[in-house]
Amino acid sequence: MKTLYFECNMGAAGDMLMAALLELHDDPQDFLKRLNAIGIPGVEVAVEPAVKHGITGTHVTVTINGHEEHSHDHNHGHGHDHDHGHSHDHSHDHSHSHGGHAHNSYHDIEHRIGHLKVSDSVKKDALAVYKLIAEAESHAHGVPVNQIHFHEVGEMDAIADIVGVCMLIDELAPDYILASPINVGSGQVRCAHGILPVPAPATVHILQNVPIYSDEIKGELCTPTGAAILKHFAKKFDKMPMISTTKLGYGMGKKDFEKANCVRAYIGNVHTNTNNDVVELICNLDDMTPESVAYAQQLLLDEGALDVFITPIVMKKSRAGLMFTCLCNEEDKSKMTTLIFKHTTTLGVREIAATRYILQREQSEVQTKYGSVRVKTAYGYDVKRSKPEYEDIARIAKENDLSIQEVLKEV
Repeated sequence: MKTLYFECNMGAAGDMLMAALLELHDDPQDFLKRLNAIGIPGVEVAVEPAVKHGITGTHVTVTINGHEEHSHDHNHGHGHDHDHGHSHDHSHDHSHSHGGHAHNSYHDIEHRIGHLKVSDSVKKDALAVYKLIAEAESHAHGVPVNQIHFHEVGEMDAIADIVGVCMLIDELAPDYILASPINVGSGQVRCAHGILPVPAPATVHILQNVPIYSDEIKGELCTPTGAAILKHFAKKFDKMPMISTTKLGYGMGKKDFEKANCVRAYIGNVHTNTNNDVVELICNLDDMTPESVAYAQQLLLDEGALDVFITPIVMKKSRAGLMFTCLCNEEDKSKMTTLIFKHTTTLGVREIAATRYILQREQSEVQTKYGSVRVKTAYGYDVKRSKPEYEDIARIAKENDLSIQEVLKEV
């Protein structure tokens, strides 16, 4: 399965995400040429190499009418003084003119994106990202979404970042997108409204139900735009899966920190079902009959347990007992725990989280002079092996008065 994975150990901003994805693209220069022709007024996107702590990557610059715009970060919204590059909180000044600049409403943004020369799927993704930002600003400032206004000059480069990322993901066409937990930074930032905590209120709102953390880095690492892009596209925020990487991209921020200021993007193949998180539910029993234990075991298997096995143990006071172990998926643990309490005599169940690595499996049939036999094949991790289905072998042996070994030889 073609998978895109974002590593956000130093947060994320729109320009950093676009730069990382550009390094994954087969023809970045052609992409930039097409991006600059989609119809964002006065905007030109360019790239330059950047080095952070000895790591070489790409930095994206956006110019509006020949000038790179930074000041909107400090005059409007939360005033992000970390400066990953540009953009990323351009809203909630409710006048349509401030400091000589005009402002766009959320409806204006919808209209502008709707008229860009991009596919309908890219427009849909870009508008979904903007909706997350507008809703977050609305919540942070207690203003209805239709009253949120975006700084026009700054918004042009934000549109370039967001639409550029949406176009790149559309063209890279991953089957699945994942991201790491996000480092949001720490400390405070000064803006027109005073001193605000890091992460900014809008960023926190966007990243609800997403794993975030803060380390010793002082500064705002994750912007609302970066947060909204990741929230929209990533299906899961977790540690890196087992992936065979085909390409790696580094998107660099502008500011220097004590750690390399970059987003790292991986694209490659993740084999489905190569691993999954499972739960072991365990209890000790010393007062059940073998028949009752066997009934409980089969019942849990019938209800969806991955495996149930019983181990002889010696319990306290040297009593012979059984350890009853149920292996199940995380989403089934509540049901399985209830069944264990109902159908065994235990007073307590232990839970152990585990990761299970499994081979991919297929089933086929082979024809023998005794009829069809199902064959199970397992492969992965440089291993491939096949095994005939025991029930078919046993049936043929019984019907033809043969031994198991004789039937296996024929198969």
